[in-house]
Parts: sequence; structure tokens; C-alpha cells
Amino acid sequence: MMSKQRTLVMIPTYNESENVEVIASGILSTGVDADLLFVDDDSPDGTGAILDRMGAECPRLRVLHRPEKLGIGSAHKAGIQWAYQHGYTRLLTMDSDLSHSPSDIPRLLAASDDSDVVVGSRFVEANSLEGWTWTRKLMTHLGHWSTTVFLHLPQDCTNAFRVYQLDRIPADVFEKVQSTSYSFFLESLDRLNVSGFRISQVAIKLPPRTYGHSKMKFKDVAYSVVLILRLGWRMRFNRPSLIHAAPFSGRDVGGQARPE
Repeated sequence: MMSKQRTLVMIPTYNESENVEVIASGILSTGVDADLLFVDDDSPDGTGAILDRMGAECPRLRVLHRPEKLGIGSAHKAGIQWAYQHGYTRLLTMDSDLSHSPSDIPRLLAASDDSDVVVGSRFVEANSLEGWTWTRKLMTHLGHWSTTVFLHLPQDCTNAFRVYQLDRIPADVFEKVQSTSYSFFLESLDRLNVSGFRISQVAIKLPPRTYGHSKMKFKDVAYSVVLILRLGWRMRFNRPSLIHAAPFSGRDVGGQARPE
């Protein structure tokens, strides 16, 4: 008999005071059996205080306060570590700017039954970026093209809307990810892929940004390009350095079943 999944939804925040109540309400209204963790980087707009009030009213909601803005990738690593430490077996991560719809959560969780990682993808269906500016579309499609060509990853590598089966993935896989900014998403997925974890994707649509503005800077884009080239070089000439060598999920690297 399979043990019951303990599911956590993790959302990093920085200056999202307008959004956190909406996103928390949306997640809870889906009826999924999950706890919520917000990771706040000392938002100067009072997001942390709002989250504390929400946590006092909702026992399923927790807040991890960090002393300063340390990067979106760093926030994800902190949230993932917290999930492992508190015994969760499944983790769903998403953005707090309302670009990821809570209504998609049940579909991503359902897909995780047969996968180690599930990625919400903007590239499965046409018109998934309807209403976006041409510059954001261009940057997004160029990023997808580069990870497909250089890393051989067909998934949406830069999207944070994901499910990780923590009971199948050793914690140190994430600890080895060096990126602390937006490039965390592509570096972590590359390591998971090279190590043989089963990765699937679910089609999602992302609306135009409705609140706030993009926090991604040019230096984040530039670093991601350099990282893709570096990871592509390591995958071709030094692939073993990216592979997690310890046993996991009862499978060898490449997804093949180990004999009992």
C-alpha cells in the first residue's frame, strides 16, 4: 500500500503585497490537500507582515522570512530545503505574480504520479502567450530554443511552475545547483535530466502580467546565456560531473530499472 503524499505549495515573494492574498485564496479554493509556504525576502512593501497575518488565520499557511533579497533561485533552494526538512514528499512551486493559475495545480499534481518532475509548459499549445508583448515573446522563445539546442531539453526550462517528487529525488541534487537567480530553473532541470529523472510537462497558458512588473534584469538574461553554453559544454565533454551518482528512485542513470 502506497503511503499518502504530503504536498507543499511553495511561492517566493518580493514586493507582492497586492497578490499574496489572491494567490493563497486561489490555491485553497482548488481543494487540493496541500500546505502553503511563502518565502519572503524582506519585502519593503509589507508583504511579509501580510503573510504573517494570513498565517495566523490559516494553519496550513507558513512563512519563511529571509533577511534580504537574495535571488529567486536562492529562494527556491531555501523553500526546497524547508520542504525536505519538514517531511514533505511532493513540492509544487509557482510564481506569486498571478501568471501561474491555481486552476492548473490539480493537473500538474496528477501528472506527477508517473513522473519525478512535472513542468508547466508554455510551448505545448499554440497561443499560450496570447497578449504578451513581442519583446517578451521573442526573449521567451529564444530561451526555449537555446535550451533545446544546447542542453537537449524539450521542456520549458525557465518556468517555475513545477512539481518535484521529493521522495524520489535526493536533496543534494538541488544543493549542487549553483545558480541563485532565474538561471536556477534551467540549471536544476538540466541536472535532473542528466541524472535520469523522469521529466514530463503539462500545457499551461500564461496571461499578460497583470500586477507589478518583471523582476528579471538584463544581467539575469546574460548569465543564463553563459550558463546554457557552459552546461552544454560540460554535457558534451564532462557529462559525469553533472550526474548524481548515489542510488535514487530504484533506477540507474538514464531511467532504467535496477534489478531487485
